[in-house]
Amino acid sequence: MKKKKLAYFGVNYFPSKGGVSRTTENLITHLKDEFDITIYCFKDKRAGNHMPGVKAVQFRLLPVKGIGVFLFFLECYFHMMIFGNYDIVHVRKIESSIFIPLLKLKYKNILATSHESPYLRDKWGRVAKLYFRINEKIFVRSTAKLTVISAPLSKYYKAMYNRDVLYVPNGIEPVKVFKETEADLIFKKYNIKTPFVTFAARRIMSTKGCHTMLKAFQDLKYSNDIVIMGDTGHAPAYRNKLDKLSEGLKVHFTGYMEDKSIFLEIIRRSEVFIFPSETEGMSIALLEVAALGVPIIASDIPENTEIFNDDELIFFKNGDFRDLADKIILVTNNFAHYKNFALRARKKVYEEYSSDRMVQNYRQLYNSFAN
Repeated sequence: MKKKKLAYFGVNYFPSKGGVSRTTENLITHLKDEFDITIYCFKDKRAGNHMPGVKAVQFRLLPVKGIGVFLFFLECYFHMMIFGNYDIVHVRKIESSIFIPLLKLKYKNILATSHESPYLRDKWGRVAKLYFRINEKIFVRSTAKLTVISAPLSKYYKAMYNRDVLYVPNGIEPVKVFKETEADLIFKKYNIKTPFVTFAARRIMSTKGCHTMLKAFQDLKYSNDIVIMGDTGHAPAYRNKLDKLSEGLKVHFTGYMEDKSIFLEIIRRSEVFIFPSETEGMSIALLEVAALGVPIIASDIPENTEIFNDDELIFFKNGDFRDLADKIILVTNNFAHYKNFALRARKKVYEEYSSDRMVQNYRQLYNSFAN
């Protein structure tokens, strides 16, 4: 039987760098033998040979502030319309939804996925946030099949737009082989001592809540090491704020860790992982860390409490650094007890949020399209 041709639009990174690109890569890994897959992505010398049998159509991200990604989507769109010949197109980002009606001029079978409401992120200006809101309206009013990775977001679409959007939770492939030697080099480079706590985000911005965490540690006059992993280069003003909040603390900014096996090995050795994010879709990083069996203290936003119970994660009031400080003391003084929380969270990830379940949901959706 001839394979259906499946194209992914709006992904950006291949190989993945977390978030949307990581879940897409998980899908491709499991489905590349069943479908003829093409992915549209930023230009990367590794993309063409990253996954045998998968075609990567690459475009350079133009250095045009504010609209570079839009221009990338536009290039992808014209390539799809002129040179593409696909049975199914999967639009993977809400901010690329503006192209759904245009893609419909050629492609009948379109599936679109929303991962979050990006206009809630503080890094965007007024024009960008307006653009995201327009894309959201186009997404929910389109004739494409729609999915969402977050149950609260699905409820929001129903309440706001009276549109039923299928909730398909993210799934992860838990890392089983860790790069211990490479992690040792990171520990030596930054002189990280145990016990220590970790925080991580691909891009560290205000809505990730790192400032709340540092305020909590200042309140505690915390004396152990604090490892912060993630890119702060795009937000110099916020990085300056974090530097000031770090004064007197043993904080190590390591930058973004692209190699997942090193990144998770560092977290695996930590005493506690702090996840103070103020807004999320459904965090891949949270699932990956939970799969390690490390105790997690997380903000009580709905996107977190929908996934885990309060006997699996330790929750604090979103944005409340004093409550976070109380929870840090609670966990570190009763580590054995809260390690059991972490083991329950790990069990849930393996049973309910594996890649296999996510892939099966999308396999059914892809195959539901008529030939």
